[in-house]
Amino acid sequence: MTTAAHFTDALRKRQRLLGYWSLLDSPVAAERLARLGYDYLAFDAQHGLFGYQGLLNNLIATDTRDSTAVGVVRVEANDLTCIGRALDAGAAAVIVPLIDTARDAAEAVAAVRYPPHGRRSYGPMRAQLRIGPDPADAHEQTAVLAMIETADGLAHVEEICATPGLDGIYVGPSDLRLALGGRTSTDPDVAEEFEAALVRIREAAEAAGIAAGIHNADGASAARRLDEGFTFASVAADVVHLQQAAAAHLDAARNATERNVTARDATGRRDATDRSTRA
Repeated sequence: MTTAAHFTDALRKRQRLLGYWSLLDSPVAAERLARLGYDYLAFDAQHGLFGYQGLLNNLIATDTRDSTAVGVVRVEANDLTCIGRALDAGAAAVIVPLIDTARDAAEAVAAVRYPPHGRRSYGPMRAQLRIGPDPADAHEQTAVLAMIETADGLAHVEEICATPGLDGIYVGPSDLRLALGGRTSTDPDVAEEFEAALVRIREAAEAAGIAAGIHNADGASAARRLDEGFTFASVAADVVHLQQAAAAHLDAARNATERNVTARDATGRRDATDRSTRA
């Protein structure tokens, strides 16, 4: 089983890591996903369908037998309580959204670290069984990642990456594309500006010696971003992939049925023609 210490060490060494993104509150699904070979499962408490109990249940489910993954949480906001509760529940890392400045990043780091290095309140609850419970161990084994997804975040990315104690950054491509003037989260008209922004973000992280991650719609996109220089990548997301898989099976079944009906009709017409000719 992958441990938080192993995951965080690999993250800080800028080793390649692959994760899967979850929006659905389904511990049974998390148990299965955790065994597939991903390095982490990211549970989205900002836009996903998790209450706190659901978040806790999915983090517990990730610690299944033969799990290769640790649990990571994208918290609701750069907020001391949100971050502390995710860590207390057992998250190996938190992804903090809407980081605009180095000051924002420093506040996120402080929320992850205990005094005198930060402002996290001591009460690790479930986390003490797997991470810590000594503050020094918790600091070594848990990571904080700042999202770069706004115009201000991009403008200050070098200063953000240089924030002491920050372990990495994570690109939110949909919001970043909108911040660059895109009409939609996938607007191709800003593709050139978007790709240039990704280069700047990757290079800022590399210069600071921290991890650089990015959200992706599929595995092929994740592989491309890793080849470009990102050090970790998420494949997103369960609710979308469930819909895609179900639709593909429905299409396959309907198309096969329609082909069979068409073939039977054609055979019936030929048989009728043959009988008519013989008559």
